Amino acid sequence: MRKIVFVTGNKGKFREVKDILATKGFEVIQNTDGYPELQEDDLEPIAAYGARWASDKLGLPVMVDDSGLFINVLNGFPGPYSAFVEKNLGNPRVLKIMEGETDRSAVFKSVIGYCEPGAEPLTFTGTVEGKIAFEELGTGGFGYDPIFDYNGKTFGELGDEFKNTVSHRRRALDKFVEWLDSQS
Repeated sequence: MRKIVFVTGNKGKFREVKDILATKGFEVIQNTDGYPELQEDDLEPIAAYGARWASDKLGLPVMVDDSGLFINVLNGFPGPYSAFVEKNLGNPRVLKIMEGETDRSAVFKSVIGYCEPGAEPLTFTGTVEGKIAFEELGTGGFGYDPIFDYNGKTFGELGDEFKNTVSHRRRALDKFVEWLDSQS
């Protein structure tokens, strides 16, 4: 079994990545030391910087995940500030902001940053399109999952097993593993 160090303090992300990569023959080891996050409008430079910083600090190949919810009518907000908004406002206030909006389209985006010590970081992006629900539904997942509607059900309703086959994180991890496999 191949091993990969995943730098994250987010228990939900760790559980998802561990479950998804286990199906591909990886053992995921969590490192909760964190890394400084750049203030950027896009997730790719944040993930690349975090991966390089953590790899150089730990002296190991590492992966990070920077994810965000991009709501069309809000010009992509909260985007790269998703974790901050979720922590400080939460889903009920996001739903309040969306009251009266007819365009509820949104994109969940995940960027896997990977770096080996002294090397240039690489990024692998996955997206999934959906819309913002009118209320929180389901008890599964974490973060914005109960308000992100994917084909008529929220990620909170889908259950982890199915969600992990269609999610933005799954799509980014598939690209990452495909690249890793091409290197051997």
